[in-house]
Amino acid sequence: MFVFDEVAKEGHEQVLYGYDKVSGLKTIIAIHSTALGPALGGTRFFPYESESDALDDVLRLSKGMSYKAAAAGLDLGGGKAVIIGDPRTDKSERLFRAYGRIVDSLRGRYITAEDVGTTPADLDMVRRETRWALGNSVALGGSGDPSPVTARGLYAATRAVAQKLWGDRDIAGRRFAVQGVGKVGSAYVQLLVEARAEVIVTDAYEPAIRAAVDNYDVKAVDSDEIHEVDCDFFSPCALGASLSEMTIPELNCAAIVGSANNQLATDKDAERLADRGILYAPDFVVNAGGLINVHDELHGFSKTRALHRVDSIFDATMKILDTAEERGINPNDAAMKVAEDRIQDIGDLRRFRRSGDDRN
Repeated sequence: MFVFDEVAKEGHEQVLYGYDKVSGLKTIIAIHSTALGPALGGTRFFPYESESDALDDVLRLSKGMSYKAAAAGLDLGGGKAVIIGDPRTDKSERLFRAYGRIVDSLRGRYITAEDVGTTPADLDMVRRETRWALGNSVALGGSGDPSPVTARGLYAATRAVAQKLWGDRDIAGRRFAVQGVGKVGSAYVQLLVEARAEVIVTDAYEPAIRAAVDNYDVKAVDSDEIHEVDCDFFSPCALGASLSEMTIPELNCAAIVGSANNQLATDKDAERLADRGILYAPDFVVNAGGLINVHDELHGFSKTRALHRVDSIFDATMKILDTAEERGINPNDAAMKVAEDRIQDIGDLRRFRRSGDDRN
């Protein structure tokens, strides 16, 4: 793989490789854009099969963060980091503190937070070496685990989609097929059950399925059957690229609302969904709750303020769906257009430099 060719494809600003021999740390940090502000995005700890797979993932995820921040109206750019390894066996204090020093070397161009495979406790160790780490434990003044807040934003978006489709935001009696019941997925299932929706779940990790069934009294199916479930909402809440040329024909739903990043395998899949009459709520709009929550830490965390803004994902989702309908385009294209317009219009303010220390 030619790294510079891969970086150039989507206009990334910077890619940093970090290594610590003692702990075995292997990390890649990708900064996609700092046009609107410092690049903020979580650290994913995952056992990638190859370094090439890790680079592909971090480039894709960091671009998604640029769009997520822009669509949410935040003064943030997009970045992401990956640590190559098994989060169940490879974590150590040395590893996270070494990672924190690598993050610190960027001097605030990249701000990290929690993602798949990392926890607030992990971020607490990172924070010991850099102030550019958010999502710390409540005991250290952070916002804690963002998963329930991400689920809350997803629930707000779900109600917006219901309003758009059926003229009623109430989801009682609606059937959901939830793919992935990890931290966000399980919190989302709890909200759905409390709203008296019918829920069917699956996960690649069998204990996660058992926990969801035991805790929430929901039904479960095998992973390869979830796309075919007859439902109102299909909710991808696991890893990305689950909506593809292969899986879209299997779908039996009216709408898609899920927390997974980069749900579409390719941009063409947005059109494939539209052609089938399935309403797709763009992932980077509906799953922005966690980002909004940790962003509030930059201003001195207020839970009330953060949750109020997370609930506004209802309005953001409605805006995207209305824009798509008015322009005769699919919702994914509408959301990307809204984000790109904001990056271009507001990002241009950087030329009005406030002082020699103005780096935003």
